[in-house]
Amino acid sequence: MKLRQLTYFVATAESGQVSRAAVALSISQSSITTAIRELETDIGAALFLRTAHGMELTEAGRDFLAAAYDILSKVEEARNLRQRSSELRGRLSLACTYTVMGYFLPYHLDRLARLHPNLTIQLHELNREAVEEGLMSNRFDIAVLLTSNISNPELETETLFRSTRRLWVANGHPFAQRRKVGLPEVAQQDYILLTVDEAAHSAMKYWAFQDVQPRIKLRTSSIEAVRSMVANGQGVTILSDMVYRPWSLEGKRISTVQTEMPIPSMDVGLAWRRDLDFNRETQLLYDYFRQAFISPQI
Repeated sequence: MKLRQLTYFVATAESGQVSRAAVALSISQSSITTAIRELETDIGAALFLRTAHGMELTEAGRDFLAAAYDILSKVEEARNLRQRSSELRGRLSLACTYTVMGYFLPYHLDRLARLHPNLTIQLHELNREAVEEGLMSNRFDIAVLLTSNISNPELETETLFRSTRRLWVANGHPFAQRRKVGLPEVAQQDYILLTVDEAAHSAMKYWAFQDVQPRIKLRTSSIEAVRSMVANGQGVTILSDMVYRPWSLEGKRISTVQTEMPIPSMDVGLAWRRDLDFNRETQLLYDYFRQAFISPQI
């Protein structure tokens, strides 16, 4: 059993699709398929049910996922033993927006805590306008937020990754069988509009170029409400892969489909005041994210 196989298995389990896992890992779909097949042979049990809509974990697969998480976590901890002796002591004020706090930062905060146990990070979750104002007034050292939304020209930004936006539909929806769907067809469906982190504003920017507009059934700041409404067939939505999960709270499946017209991605990255000279704590955090996303270690 190889660590590579475990990594591919976890990515597929979390995304629910081999194709999505391949994109996330920047490898071929055949590499993932082969790794999973080898794992199933080694274990002697099927880990996934292959369906028209993706990959669903079997009971054995769910048990194995918990073990895989534990193994990969221990390996990560072992690899970081040397770095954990970091003697840097200091305090850093880090601002972030709701989506970043909920779907991006926790993993990296845990890694930073293990790599630099003497670095204290003060977190501040605010909307974009408040984050921008705090950076300009020196209340925050640096921020992690949706760089695609930033409007202040006095801020410097560095995008870490771009999360593709796709159409979300219930598992049994006719669109789930399609490779691509046009926005005029989407406009004929009830639409669930997420409002948090300016999601509604971002959506209206690309809908503005269409001859049709979405038939909005519900505006909500709750991503879980969007997930449940879509999974129960109460409407469709367009959101990013970063916030996608294949299941609603009720355990119903959600499928994703590409749109015929390319939708602008949701970009996540760093922001700081343009004339800021980084102190050593800010430089450390900046270097960490650059290494993780801009210059990943192979």
